[in-house]
Amino acid sequence: MTEQLRDIGRRLSALRGIMELGAPEFCEKTGIKADELIAYEKGERDFSFSFLYNAARVLNVDVMDIMSGDSPRLSGWCLVRKGEGYAIDRRSAYKYSHLAFTFRDKKAEPFMVTVEPKDAAPVLHSHDGQEFNWMVSGRMRIYIADSKYDLEPGDSIYFDASIPHAMQALDNSPAQFLAVVM
Repeated sequence: MTEQLRDIGRRLSALRGIMELGAPEFCEKTGIKADELIAYEKGERDFSFSFLYNAARVLNVDVMDIMSGDSPRLSGWCLVRKGEGYAIDRRSAYKYSHLAFTFRDKKAEPFMVTVEPKDAAPVLHSHDGQEFNWMVSGRMRIYIADSKYDLEPGDSIYFDASIPHAMQALDNSPAQFLAVVM
């Protein structure tokens, strides 16, 4: 695993301690198992955005507090130049670039997401809120519950994020989309 994942795990553990939230209660509120929490906190398990979102909600912090350790400071606007979003270094099929990482009290979490091709079937995840995805490049299949849709550049989908969902790049090429999680 990467050093960034280990840092996120340490921050997650520290925030849980600050909130005096025991592992069983945290696991129940985030919908994970105790062994998953241990692996997350040791930086041994790649996280899903849905888990980070749920953890931030339970811990009453911004997602960026967990991801970077820096609390967002801006409340008027946040300008992020092309390629300068907060990159999340992961080894799984998803690469995220947070596009409003310095904005405080966000009503939405915008990400540029790249899905790398992978032969294995994707694991479906869910989180609170709603999600809007707009295809930028490549082609991908989105799974929502028992349905699946193939998306191309310019296509979009808006859905209840509490419904289990996942994305998979098609044509053995990366797919990129703008994800706005609310």
